[in-house]
Amino acid sequence: MSDLKSTGPQTMDAPTPEDALHEAKALNAKDDRDASGKLVTADGRSLKSSLNRALRMQKARAMMLIAPLLIFVLVTFIAPIASMLFRSVENDIVANTLPQTTESLASWDANTGELPREAVFQNLFFDLYLAAEAKEHTKLGTRLNYESTGVSSLFRQSGRRLDDIGEAYQDPLEDLNEAWEEGATWFELMSGAGQSSDGVVSNQIRRFNALTTSDLRGDIGFAPSEEIAALLPTTTRAYTAWAVFTVFEDEDVVAAEDPWEAVYAALGVDLKRPGAAERIAAYDGPQAALLQEAAANAELLPDPDFTAAFLEIDEDWGDIDRWETVQVYSPKYTNGYFLNSVDLQKTPDGFEQRPENERIYITLFQRTIFMSLVITGSCILLGYPVAWILANLPARTANLLMILVLLPFWTSLLVRTSAWKVMLQQQGVINDVLVWLGLVADDARLVMINNQFGTIVAMTHILLPFMILPMYSVMQTINPSYLRAAKSLGATNWTAFWRVYFPQSVPGIGAGSILVFILSIGYYITPEIVGGTKGVFISNRIAYHISSSLNWGLAAALGTILFAVVLILYWAYDKIVGIDNVKLG
Repeated sequence: MSDLKSTGPQTMDAPTPEDALHEAKALNAKDDRDASGKLVTADGRSLKSSLNRALRMQKARAMMLIAPLLIFVLVTFIAPIASMLFRSVENDIVANTLPQTTESLASWDANTGELPREAVFQNLFFDLYLAAEAKEHTKLGTRLNYESTGVSSLFRQSGRRLDDIGEAYQDPLEDLNEAWEEGATWFELMSGAGQSSDGVVSNQIRRFNALTTSDLRGDIGFAPSEEIAALLPTTTRAYTAWAVFTVFEDEDVVAAEDPWEAVYAALGVDLKRPGAAERIAAYDGPQAALLQEAAANAELLPDPDFTAAFLEIDEDWGDIDRWETVQVYSPKYTNGYFLNSVDLQKTPDGFEQRPENERIYITLFQRTIFMSLVITGSCILLGYPVAWILANLPARTANLLMILVLLPFWTSLLVRTSAWKVMLQQQGVINDVLVWLGLVADDARLVMINNQFGTIVAMTHILLPFMILPMYSVMQTINPSYLRAAKSLGATNWTAFWRVYFPQSVPGIGAGSILVFILSIGYYITPEIVGGTKGVFISNRIAYHISSSLNWGLAAALGTILFAVVLILYWAYDKIVGIDNVKLG
């Protein structure tokens, strides 16, 4: 008995398993602290840093899972769009094709009413000659023709007749000494002796790469000597340009080929410089005697007059407006495309409005926004009752009718649009029915095609399912007991609908409106077929510049403005309605 009494209290005071667990946790907590009292992990790391490290690893794993999709979107969607939009300010073709011309033309003032000085025409000859050989002068003409009609034919015709200018110098030199006909003679003369001027070669290679959009090339097997570069600077540039073209484009050997006529013209310019004969007389490098002979007979060569030569090729080179266009669009970046997009034009003094008969883009932007809003409104008016009926019918009947809503998606857009063209024309189905009913006289048939009405009707039919589906999905979530409760409290059918049901369906209207408006503002197939000249959108003009006129810069500017308009309208919608109120069910 005494034993029981003595052991009883000890048994009562013995720790339970729960107490042991709490004590173990307390000991572990004490052991998991460092000297400063901060919690640490088993490996001695700070608990906070370990937690951050675990979160970073979790985010990294999540990023690795979405990385393939992200890269795919960036490469196939974001990058092409960014590249296309960049074309709206890119304008390097003029500076790359006519580098010396644009540099010398920068100081010219068009307001004086005088043509650029002779040096500009001289630089134009050598720049344009290389561009013509590289088949790039037509691209330059096409670019400038966007700003001034007729420039394209001017560059094309001039490129074909530049040889005539060079032959005026080539023939006297070859008549003086047949050695000028040999490519080896030229190679020996230009290579000279002593240190080579590799910088001239590098500059010409970079220029040729700019023309051909190729990567930086390597060695051409030739470099003019420093002495020749100083003695014959114009000839050195022209010969090096020819050498680069010969190696990289023709894939021939420089020493075995005769140079262009432009090289002879360049030599004539150098020989006609004041004091050239004296400087050449002191030259003792390779082919010194041949060069000195040419300098002594420089009077046989015509005096350089590239201004008269270009005016003889085409009198349009005497038009101040042509040169003004080249000067205005010589920078590598321009706002000219954006100015054109809002019916303005760039001038040396700033910008000004285009002639009234050329102002079309502001009208197209206004028409696009107006008609897109009308189409969105008509889709709401027609789609809301359909969505309400589908949401309140039994599920089996609603599913059957939903097939009719989705049926247009199974038919080609082109077929649906063409069908409306058949129905809306004056000899079409609708007019025939109206005449048969006596509502319209046969000689006064309605004009419903090739105008805004035809575009609105066709696009409303095409975009109506995009309005019905979001509204239907939201209306399905509205509890019908709300309407019954409102009516039980004395509300009429209209009051119950307007005060109870309609506010709950607004998110679906918002979602459908955004979807339809954004789709309609960028449509171009339907307006192109049924819109004629009065029912087309700005997107039709963008498609025209991309596929027909090839003015991608203007198309990119128009697309950028359209994109900005959509963002502004989206922002306004968010401020007025609230994007949080938009949902799909």
